[in-house]
Amino acid sequence: MERLVLARHALAASNEDETVSGVAPGIGLTAAGVEQARALGRALADVPLDLAVVTEFRRTQETADLALEGRDVPRLVVPELNEIDFGSFEGGLLAAYREWAWAAPAAELCPGGRESRGHAAERYARGFELLLDRPEATIVAVTHAVPIRYLVDAAEGRAPTARVAPVAHAEAVVLEAERVRAAVAALRAWAAAPAFA
Repeated sequence: MERLVLARHALAASNEDETVSGVAPGIGLTAAGVEQARALGRALADVPLDLAVVTEFRRTQETADLALEGRDVPRLVVPELNEIDFGSFEGGLLAAYREWAWAAPAAELCPGGRESRGHAAERYARGFELLLDRPEATIVAVTHAVPIRYLVDAAEGRAPTARVAPVAHAEAVVLEAERVRAAVAALRAWAAAPAFA
């Protein structure tokens, strides 16, 4: 890979309801989300894309399908870039999960779940590393807010934080491979001893 185009999935019903959905396949896009995905397609119309990466979640797959409609871009599912494990918060209000997440240490397992934020960061690093090893020059990855925020922040020299800054739906962020490689190394280092500043 030479270049990574990152995009969060378009607006899904769970986003509109402000609930958490971390178990695949999840639910699909809203009508507004469909329009966002098509707008992403227009924004990427002149960008040569060699591979489209999605997660196991319907919202990422629908976004890629709509954004790349009419283009012959192969698809690859990379589960390592799936949504974070919300544990016992699954299906509940996002506000309840955030209340826990903003107060809990990075190494603490989510209640009822199998994954801490440290575990998630290591998983995301593995997923992005898989892309770095791909032969395709330009890859578009439609994934979720947390892996995008973790990677972009790491590329800019920032460690993960308890309060994840928002990531816009269906808007492209481009990173060259060197920056992705450095970000992956930074995420791996943080995940080895995760702690929020």
